[in-house]
Amino acid sequence: MSVMRTKSVEQSIADTEEPEFRLRKSLSALDLTVFGVGVVIGAGIFTLTGRAAHDVAGPAVVMSFVVAAIACGLAAMCYAEFASTVPVSGSAYTFSYASLGELFAWIIGWDLILEMFLGASVVAQGWSAYLGVLLEQLGMPIPAAIGYGGTVDLMAILLVVVLGGLMTLGIRESMRVNLVLVGVKLFIVLFVIVAGILFINPANYSPFVPDAAPREAATGLTQPLLQFLSGSAPMAFGVGGIFAGAALVFFAYIGFDVVATTAEETKNPQRDLPIGIIASLIICTVLYCAVAFVVTGMVRYDELDPAAALANAFAYHGQAWMATVISAGAVAGLTTVVLTLMIGATRIIFAMSRDALLPHRLAKVHPTWRTPWVISIVVTVIVAVVAGLTPIGVLEEMVNIGTLSAFVLVSVGVVVLRRSRPDLKRGFRVPWSPVLPTLSALICVYLMLNLTVETWLRFLVWLVVGFVIYFAYSRRHSRLGKDAGTYLNPAEPKVVGRDS
Repeated sequence: MSVMRTKSVEQSIADTEEPEFRLRKSLSALDLTVFGVGVVIGAGIFTLTGRAAHDVAGPAVVMSFVVAAIACGLAAMCYAEFASTVPVSGSAYTFSYASLGELFAWIIGWDLILEMFLGASVVAQGWSAYLGVLLEQLGMPIPAAIGYGGTVDLMAILLVVVLGGLMTLGIRESMRVNLVLVGVKLFIVLFVIVAGILFINPANYSPFVPDAAPREAATGLTQPLLQFLSGSAPMAFGVGGIFAGAALVFFAYIGFDVVATTAEETKNPQRDLPIGIIASLIICTVLYCAVAFVVTGMVRYDELDPAAALANAFAYHGQAWMATVISAGAVAGLTTVVLTLMIGATRIIFAMSRDALLPHRLAKVHPTWRTPWVISIVVTVIVAVVAGLTPIGVLEEMVNIGTLSAFVLVSVGVVVLRRSRPDLKRGFRVPWSPVLPTLSALICVYLMLNLTVETWLRFLVWLVVGFVIYFAYSRRHSRLGKDAGTYLNPAEPKVVGRDS
């Protein structure tokens, strides 16, 4: 009954072959890359760039995106090694179960449920907001009571229900829709970049790295935990501003980890998962840097609108019609983000239910569609209710802390599994281990410390609730505990036969 018991890689892979839990293997490296780009690039590409440039980095926000990409790249390599070694649904939950033990796996699974449920709900509300702007620009306004910020956000609910139905019907069908929407999104982003180049004024890049200056500090529960613990005053611009900007724009990259949740539905996971994870990160980095370069060249950094920099940059040059194009891009972009987060949530819960840490019957796979249909319905209902009825604004940072905690455990898990199971076949290996995985974990811890005190308090409350559920239910029902005698221990010699 040890809470530190681990589930071997062989056990995890064997579970995927059980008929009642078998998912359809239909995804390629291209599908995974599109999946990753679909979830990473959302409304942030149109808004976060301006905020980081205006508040902390200036034109050097381009370097902030590069620094953030390097930090994300370290975590991405750790995910790629694990996903190619343990090609099983569940992402960081499954990886932690194989390396760090059941309690750590439960904690990270519980965190990922928070990240993806809340993330999908927040983004669905953002989708509703952009849809309202787009339809108003087209002369078809949504009634205030059922739109973004209304009594019931009916638009967000309808989006979640439609995507939930698509997700339940099949992963291949979901990917086809995702491919089309990601294509629309990338076309609009590239169009904005090319159109913006025409309005660049090179003088706006001087100074590229503005002189360092103190910035207004938050107080009380709204200040970063690092500031609360150290008492240091935050600085803007200068070299320090580049790193402050990196901490801010880091969260524009969050989402590539969701690719790992589809490991069990990938045709050749050892090869395709590392390609999908790393390729999607590279594509997003190039696009983010291009947008940052264009927007800071169009308008001087201290004149940018932090809330809607790209749309207002075109309006600044008399091209107000581009706001309509940008809104259309955001609607397409956020649709793919909601879809991929919902798929990720179902696969996390599926893996935890199959291990009986959550009710085992939830993990049923539909005989025709080969999807976890019960979980898909549960996820759709919860996300729809939260998105439609809850003002979430203050909880958005909870998505970030859940993700970063997963990054930390995956990075540590790579080092642990290298030492405990050096014999495993790895389709991808993080170079210079344990240095790079350790560096990845330290960077993610630093970024977590930059989140607010109130975010940490909410996170601790969520963890306490998770511990109560684990010790009251999951620990006693765990399949690993009940089936301990039937699972093979990979460390023991295999007995083929015995004389009577």
